[in-house]
Amino acid sequence: MFNYLEKRRKALVFIPLIVYWIILFTATTLPMKELPSIALGDKVNHFSAYLLLSVMLFLTLIFQRRNILLQKYAAQFALLIASVYGVLDEIHQLFIPGRSAEVLDWAADTGGALIGVIIITILMKKYKYQPRYNQ
Repeated sequence: MFNYLEKRRKALVFIPLIVYWIILFTATTLPMKELPSIALGDKVNHFSAYLLLSVMLFLTLIFQRRNILLQKYAAQFALLIASVYGVLDEIHQLFIPGRSAEVLDWAADTGGALIGVIIITILMKKYKYQPRYNQ
């Protein structure tokens, strides 16, 4: 599974991350009244959005070949990047009509990011995937 993704990393990991991040940013930039009503709770939306973001970030960091530090510590960097982005996104929402910044939203973002990193770590162990580090 990981070898397949790695061989096709541009099409299956890098580009989807960029597209997803644009969609995520756009969704949080829309005023609240313009968003469709979703039956799931707000925190579940935050949790799942950042779970997916951290999965894609983690894979991107593992498969990139430019920075060995980012590659070796992909899990930690994916969690850090997603969590910091969650804080920045909450601050950004202060300036959007009908939106607000909530610490619990950020906690749901970070919780989702953590679970995403854990899932990929477990799958890497299950499939015995070892990233190829460029020296």
